[in-house]
Amino acid sequence: MQTKWFHYLLAFFAGIFLVNTLPHYIHGITGKAFPTPFADPPGKGTSSPAYNVLWAMINFLIGFAIIYFVKLRNRSKFLWIAFFLGAVTMSFYLASYFGALTFE
Repeated sequence: MQTKWFHYLLAFFAGIFLVNTLPHYIHGITGKAFPTPFADPPGKGTSSPAYNVLWAMINFLIGFAIIYFVKLRNRSKFLWIAFFLGAVTMSFYLASYFGALTFE
């Protein structure tokens, strides 16, 4: 299979979506409110644990679909590097963003 430029971009976004699954899923299954796009205001107000699990599953399905349909396992190691860079980028972004919010 020939790897095209957009495969790297898709791998990067797969890393972003899969990392974004973690904080929402963890807060959701532990019964804690946490910001989601469904909150008021979006991304700053808190949503119920059920909405967090829903948002985590949406992120997981998008990330998994990218990996599945792009068939990353059959491609070069540079795609996995792009995936890792997306995961690292989102990890630091989430740490900065959620670290600045205060929760009651």
